[in-house]
Amino acid sequence: MHFIAISINHRTADVALREKVAFKDNAIHVANVDLFETKSILENVIVSTCNRTEVYAIVDQIHTGRYYIQRFLARSFGFDVEEIKDMTEVHIGDDAVNHLMRVASGLDSIVLGETQILGQVRDAFFIAQQEATTGTIFNHLFKQAITFAKKSHNETDIADNAVSVSYAAVELAKKVFGKLANKKAVVVGAGEMSELSLLNLLGSNVNDITVVNRTVKNAETLASKHAVNYANIEQLPDLLTQADIVISSTSSEDYMITNEMMSEIDNHRKLDSLVMIDIAVPRDIDPAVSQLSDVFSYDVDDLKGLVDANLKERQLAADSIAQNIPHEIANHNEWVNMLGVVPVIRALREKAMTIQSDTMDSIDRKLPNLSEHERKIVSKHTKSIINQMLKDPIKQAKELSNDKKSNEKLELFQNIFDIEAENPYPEKSKNTKSEDKLSRILSFE
Repeated sequence: MHFIAISINHRTADVALREKVAFKDNAIHVANVDLFETKSILENVIVSTCNRTEVYAIVDQIHTGRYYIQRFLARSFGFDVEEIKDMTEVHIGDDAVNHLMRVASGLDSIVLGETQILGQVRDAFFIAQQEATTGTIFNHLFKQAITFAKKSHNETDIADNAVSVSYAAVELAKKVFGKLANKKAVVVGAGEMSELSLLNLLGSNVNDITVVNRTVKNAETLASKHAVNYANIEQLPDLLTQADIVISSTSSEDYMITNEMMSEIDNHRKLDSLVMIDIAVPRDIDPAVSQLSDVFSYDVDDLKGLVDANLKERQLAADSIAQNIPHEIANHNEWVNMLGVVPVIRALREKAMTIQSDTMDSIDRKLPNLSEHERKIVSKHTKSIINQMLKDPIKQAKELSNDKKSNEKLELFQNIFDIEAENPYPEKSKNTKSEDKLSRILSFE
């Protein structure tokens, strides 16, 4: 058995390609089943977001498993296999475990340390479980990765510092006002950066937001999408007299908000402070407005400085998280190594308990007059003998899990006790309930 992860991400494909290789809506359910029915695939989980499509799989052979996964992706999205190969990263074994841990923790994201990917990995795992395409290994490994990512986010500040310009703009407003609830905001512009700023304002409980744009139709479209207000550009001076926060991001070559406009508005404003954040290049807000009293004005360079500083903080947290991943890999490998021992221990216990049962049948025939109480005592003591006899052999079998020649020694172990361990993946069985047996066997004393 081999663990393989095949990833299409922001390093391997541009956004135009990534848009073409994403499973939409409920297609992920069908895709998991389709992949699971493919040759060489023993378990699989598919993670598909706007920025990555990844296949995690347990395969019987590395080369055939990799080929069939890439062929599956090619068939799913209408590409040639060679095209898929050119846009994929392949991770195998420990490298694949490392990749999964980094992805779940946000260390592999475009925005370092973002937390949304953890929920997406968790959802992908749950979908695979629903479709019965996971088994003993992935049911353990993905829970381990999710737990590790949650702990990493809780114990570090990796997600606490703004590392996007639009998010940093709202964070600056918070530094002035504290909480932003009940504040009035004006977003000048209706493009992508304006929408991101709008979303960050909504996420900070700012509900009184007006979108202003030179093309009022675009302002209406953006405002309707997020259930906020809109206005035409001629209404901007009136809106500024009531605003607490202004975020501007247009493609205008001239200032959208001039010093003269703000000087006149300043005489009519009743509010104490106005935060004006200019994330446009060239600038939308006349730098001279910063001379006005109670106006806090920031441009994209100010934001960039904040983002760069925060990114350094996130990188320090990311380095700390990354240092813990080798320990997680070691724990996973130790657990996987024990899997080879589990069927052997199971077979040994089953044979021993069969002997005990046969012995009790023989006692019943030879001593038919035993009372029920006497029979329970005899049964209890014969089981105790079995358990004591098995304790050392089972301990030895567990220790073989980390032996370099574990396969050969486990085979000898089976020959000595005349037992035969079952295949954990007989004919690609979809039985995912084996963890219950697994935990009982590993906890046997």
